[in-house]
Amino acid sequence: MDKLYLDRHISGQFNKELEELRNKVMTMGGMVEEMVGNALKALEDYDSELAAAVVEADQQVNELEKDIDEHANLIIARRQPAASDLRLVISIIKTITDLERVGDEAEHIGRLVIRLTEADRPSSHYRELIGLGSHVRTMLQNALDGFARLVPETAVYLVREDKKVDQEYESILRQYYSYMVEDPRNIRRVLDAIWIARSLERIGDHAKNIGEYTIYLVEGKDMRHASPEEMESQLSEDSDGS
Repeated sequence: MDKLYLDRHISGQFNKELEELRNKVMTMGGMVEEMVGNALKALEDYDSELAAAVVEADQQVNELEKDIDEHANLIIARRQPAASDLRLVISIIKTITDLERVGDEAEHIGRLVIRLTEADRPSSHYRELIGLGSHVRTMLQNALDGFARLVPETAVYLVREDKKVDQEYESILRQYYSYMVEDPRNIRRVLDAIWIARSLERIGDHAKNIGEYTIYLVEGKDMRHASPEEMESQLSEDSDGS
């Protein structure tokens, strides 16, 4: 299988175009990571102004996604890349789609935080959500780092962590459902908190997806829906055969 090399083109301009494309993806990744972090801080501090800033930032992410997508499609049209170069462009298009959706989830959290600040603050201070949010933010950071450094093994970690996130999410749901049963006056507030938990769980899914795209980018293999053990086995075989 053709491995990925970013500096083996006769055309120096082509190298430059590909590197610019990757840099834009990392810029977009930094923007959505900041949105997630600010959304969590807004929830923790009950800061409606910061939450509003998260909502506003989503438009910038959307514009950058369109810019990168246009840039990628121009490269395909002009350069007609083959093998690993084409995989790079395809992986970038897939990655920015997931990053845009992470931005959407952060925006959704921001809107919900604004609404929550209008209600009485609960005694738990949403510790469960902050913990889940910290977990998925770390996943996102690792996904972006793995993509930037071309480390396919990051996907194994992300798949395992995503399963833990799913368990955390289910535990939060059970806890919050019990709150609603105990005191129906909390229903609206708890439902908003449940929607925040759902958005955080989805951010974990998107981080996992980016890890899987990194395997495709570097190794040229589609490992979506594979178990961590299957990924490790395949990556080990690739390493032994390289």
